Formats: sequence, C-alpha cells, structure tokens
Amino acid sequence: MTATTSLPPTAEADDRSFSSSALRLSLVPTGPAPALLDGAWWPRSRDLGTELPSLVAVLDPLWGRITRVTVNPTHWPVVPRKVPVAGHVVKVGWFLAEQDPHELLLLSYRTGRWNLLVVPPQTTPVTAAWLMAAASDPLGTSTASRLMEEAARLRTVYEADRSVEEVWDSEGGHEARDPAARPPITTVSAAMPHQPMGR
Repeated sequence: MTATTSLPPTAEADDRSFSSSALRLSLVPTGPAPALLDGAWWPRSRDLGTELPSLVAVLDPLWGRITRVTVNPTHWPVVPRKVPVAGHVVKVGWFLAEQDPHELLLLSYRTGRWNLLVVPPQTTPVTAAWLMAAASDPLGTSTASRLMEEAARLRTVYEADRSVEEVWDSEGGHEARDPAARPPITTVSAAMPHQPMGR
C-alpha cells in the first residue's frame, strides 16, 4: 500500500483552492511490522455524512468493502447511523470511553480492521503533514491521542522559538549576526601631539 498525502504547496496556501474530491489521506505501507495506527485522514469538516463517502470509496478497493465505521463522538457533532457510499451503506457507530477521541475505526467484513488518526480539519498544513507522516510510520507505537499531544507540544516549542527570535530580530539580532548587514566601523586617526619621553 502506498502512502498518499494531498497537501497545499505552501503553509500559506488557502485550502479552499483544492478540489473537494482531493482526499487527504496517508497510509502505512504494507510490510511485516504491525503499526499501532494504519495511517491518518485529514477531513475538511466534522460532517461524517459528507466526509465518509470519499474516504470509504478510496479504501474499499485497498482494504475490501468497508462495512462499519466507529468514532468517538467527542469531536463529531453528529454521528449518523448509516452513510451511503458508492453502491452500499456503511453503518456508523460510536464509543465514548472505549475509543480514542482522535481515531476512526474502519471494519471490513471478514477482512480486517484499521485505525486511522483523524487530523482535525482546522489543523495547519505543517502540523497536519507532521501528524500524517507520524501516523503512517510502519514502526509507529503512539496512539492517536499521543500523536496529537506531541504535535501540540512541538507547536508550542515552535511558537516559543519564533517569539524569542522575533524579539531578538527587533533588537537587531539579524544585523548583529550577518556581517554584511552591519554598518562599517569608521576609523578616525588623529595626530597626537609630540610628548617628550621621560622627565
């Protein structure tokens, strides 16, 4: 299985410019080592009825017909009981205490089950790319919630570093660091009056 990620070309890009059919999905490559997560999905909204059909349509040929999906309702305002998907219906259920709030569980009748990290729709492209790569690591041992906590920690560190750098820049830090940006030091030479040596 190949990992597929559709991300904006730059962090500043407006996500609305992307086609609504472009699925933002990253999957663990097939291999002998089992991962705790099977990949990540970055939906554009928290509307399961709208978002699930395109996800299932891509996964059906890869994993076998998806027949059931479960979520933790913490981050999904509405959990429909059924969602029509290209020729069949997917049953949707939820578990509050038993399921990680940042995870989507997909079941394929007699084939298997898969766990995807759900990247929140409002996540920045940089953080989403990190989360999708981490969730697609075939040797990954983190849960979806642990990855979300790590992403939040990294974001906090990044923002603190940016804040320190901005203060440093405002105090002339870049100019002090870049010799080409420093103004030349002017040297002044003046003749000193002749003073006799000794007494």
